[in-house]
Amino acid sequence: MKKVLITAKAHEYLQQCMQKNGFAPVYKPLITYEEALNEMNEVEGLVVTTRIKVDKKLLDRAPSLKWIGRLGSGLELIDVAYAKTKGIKCYSSPEGNCDAVAEHALGLLLNLMNKISAAHNEVKNEIWKRDENRGSELNGKTVGIIGFGNTGAAFARLLQPFGVTVLAFDKYKFGFGHGYIKEASLEQLCRYADVVSFHVPLTEETLHMADSGFFNSLNRSPFLINTSRGKIVNTADLIDALKNRKISGVALDVLENEKLNSYTQAEKEKMDWLLARPEVIITPHIAGYSHESLYKMAKVLAGKIFENE
Repeated sequence: MKKVLITAKAHEYLQQCMQKNGFAPVYKPLITYEEALNEMNEVEGLVVTTRIKVDKKLLDRAPSLKWIGRLGSGLELIDVAYAKTKGIKCYSSPEGNCDAVAEHALGLLLNLMNKISAAHNEVKNEIWKRDENRGSELNGKTVGIIGFGNTGAAFARLLQPFGVTVLAFDKYKFGFGHGYIKEASLEQLCRYADVVSFHVPLTEETLHMADSGFFNSLNRSPFLINTSRGKIVNTADLIDALKNRKISGVALDVLENEKLNSYTQAEKEKMDWLLARPEVIITPHIAGYSHESLYKMAKVLAGKIFENE
């Protein structure tokens, strides 16, 4: 049987599909990179998330590898170009967790605009403030969405009942505007948006896309949401933007460095500053991590792999 190495937590549906299609899944959700190197010799299929970097070294240890399956979106940890030179196909499953990401982004936004977490923390400390915690309604606002792929489009769909105008910018996609969703340039989005939400992959183009230049181009001091990749946002420039009221608040599900125990003193100081601010919410990269999405990603990924096998 053809060996498949599953290097991350996956719904049992995926293993069941593998077995039905003549594969022998080896389920090791806690495997390290070094351990994976020693497992690759007879592996024909590899399933990953964001834990294991699939680089040239790993690919060269896998002479039998035919395909790589990514549970979720984003292929930045896979050397796709090198994999293609070896005839290895790469699949991802962003359709499987786009609804989870969209719902999380909406939850973060409503929380920020209504000061829910900040007020909750005050009440825990026996502080009861109403005027200071007066919220803002989403209705009638302009929401800027940067990146209109699976998650950006799913977020836009959830916004429809709120009576907003969506300005969507996607450098590589056109013709998707309709009704309350307007295609816009990045300049237009930055000029008119009351909310800016990132839904882009991490590439050379998007690395530190939200830098000082970006923040200085924002006209309406919008709320900022990032559920895509941490390195989209330059943390130091984000802090300056908050200090200078270039943005009204920020919700991050992703960070430039998500290994908190590896922080330098400078990184720790930045994180401590952010966590002390009432207009900041940080969650631990869980936007696409719902119970339902675990199954959906497995189903989408299995469908893509086996229709091509």
